[in-house]
Amino acid sequence: MRFSKDKLQEIITALNSIIETVYEFEDKYEPNLRNVHPNYAQSARNLVHYLALRSFNINILQQKLEDLGLPITLESQDNILLSIISLRAIVYSLLDYRFTEEQEIAMDNQRVRELKEQNSIALFGSINEKRRTAILVTQPTEAATDENFVKILLKQGMDCARINCAHDEEIIWKQIIDRIRNNEKDCKIMMDLGGPKIRTGKMKPGPKVIHIKPKKNSLGQVVEPAKIWLAPYGVKPPKDVDFDVAIPVNKKWLRKTKKGSYIIFRDSRNKKCTIHIESKEDKGRWAFCKDSAFVTSETVLNVFLEKKSRKEIHTLQELLPLDEVIFLFEGDSLRLDKKAVLGEPAVYDDEGNLLEMAHISCTLPEVFDHVKSEDPIYFNDGKIEGIVREIHSDHLVIEITGAKKKGGKLKADKGINLPNSALGLRGLTNKDKEDLKFVAKHADAVNFSFVNCKEDVEELLDELKKLKAELGIILKIETKEAYRNLPSILLKAMENFPIGVMIARGDLAIETGWKNFAIIQEEILQMCNAAHVPNIWATQVLENLAKKGIPTRAEITDVAMAQRADCVMLNKGPYIVKAVRMLDKVLRKMQRIQKGNVTILPKLEFSENI
Repeated sequence: MRFSKDKLQEIITALNSIIETVYEFEDKYEPNLRNVHPNYAQSARNLVHYLALRSFNINILQQKLEDLGLPITLESQDNILLSIISLRAIVYSLLDYRFTEEQEIAMDNQRVRELKEQNSIALFGSINEKRRTAILVTQPTEAATDENFVKILLKQGMDCARINCAHDEEIIWKQIIDRIRNNEKDCKIMMDLGGPKIRTGKMKPGPKVIHIKPKKNSLGQVVEPAKIWLAPYGVKPPKDVDFDVAIPVNKKWLRKTKKGSYIIFRDSRNKKCTIHIESKEDKGRWAFCKDSAFVTSETVLNVFLEKKSRKEIHTLQELLPLDEVIFLFEGDSLRLDKKAVLGEPAVYDDEGNLLEMAHISCTLPEVFDHVKSEDPIYFNDGKIEGIVREIHSDHLVIEITGAKKKGGKLKADKGINLPNSALGLRGLTNKDKEDLKFVAKHADAVNFSFVNCKEDVEELLDELKKLKAELGIILKIETKEAYRNLPSILLKAMENFPIGVMIARGDLAIETGWKNFAIIQEEILQMCNAAHVPNIWATQVLENLAKKGIPTRAEITDVAMAQRADCVMLNKGPYIVKAVRMLDKVLRKMQRIQKGNVTILPKLEFSENI
């Protein structure tokens, strides 16, 4: 095969231009490179080389290489300079040029592998020898008291544990950590700082009646029983688990129930109903009921143990008021209050005319100063979409533009996203600084929520210095601003060792737009690879399996793609053990054909008739 000399010369010119820019970028970022931790000296330089490469439209060069049948080595991000000078050497040889490449100026690929392994072990520990990708599991409150729960998670494949400081309190966090350490000292503990998250405020207490309502089809047949949380007064259900109702019961009475117990009662209409105990979690019980029922403070609950006639009777002496829920439909209006006014659903007259629109407050009223008319707004992880139509001194009026057909549920403490609004939220909150004292003392790494710029990282580094803490840092990339500033964020964070990046796909997808998210996720993975920084694939991984016990096909595909990351994070759910087991199996199988962003080609195992 003969190569066109002119086309080869064009490639040489392009490669020389890239190499020249690489050195220019080194000079430009030299102040940053001088300050990075010694362990990141070569990695930070490669990140700068990657930024130089991506300042060109590489697609054109790739197409020329492909047309000539030459290896497109520029697709690898982890050793940019070696890839470029190696490719140039190949092209020079085809032109019969005598040229001595200075390959000693670049890392060899063996060194790159060593660096990436070193950085991964420093952050995640030595993970399961049969798997390359670490598994990070968010710990529920149950982990504080149930030692067997932690043992099972570790046995099924958990490599690292995550505790979210936005939930529970220090006593619970310490109990969870102690349980883990007692079972596996090498299991890394990572703790999330809550950050300046915008959430909905408190709702007005609702009626003292609980309506148990199983899901039915159009024929009135039960297709899914109602999921019930039974617990003593004040014991809240796990926040990340979907359920239909919570029933407060006597603590001593509840202790006598177990899996297989069933509760018989007559509701307010004297209808005989049955609740089945399904599982235990912390001080509560998960149960299900196929009957539609209304439970009041007069309801008498009789608990029976399976295959035994013994029964315990309990009367609900008083029901705590239930929080109201706002159901929002497309076209509805919602008032978002600046002051901490208790939220309420809309009020209608007997003819269905609106008397007062639904309203709820916002936990960070200072954002009102930065919101503009026609700005998009999202509630509850994007499940409810809206547009800001009116701006007043004490409230916003929002038109709902997207929600479920049967209505989107909006409750207290649900996330609010304003992706197009420059909200000016910066750095650590006062609670973050207090929580950081505990994290620095008890955890291996801090998950830095809502980092937006290098100044945020600098503030965290200063706080760690004050605490004299040697702590890993995981940068949670969950805003449009953080994505745009990722190179400078990484270079600043590399002054600490070790660091990692969490792709917080929930908030990030809302902030950047669904249509943009796929490419943004890919760009973050590539940049982490260039910096030799471990990355975590997070949010809604096997969520349906963890919460309902059955995975969707899309979830399994998502997990297969997640193998390209260094770590995969699972959230809480009643079936979390099952989810860890499934994740472990899929990751092991996928690593046979995929290693990071490189496809591996083992011998096919299909029929010989193919």
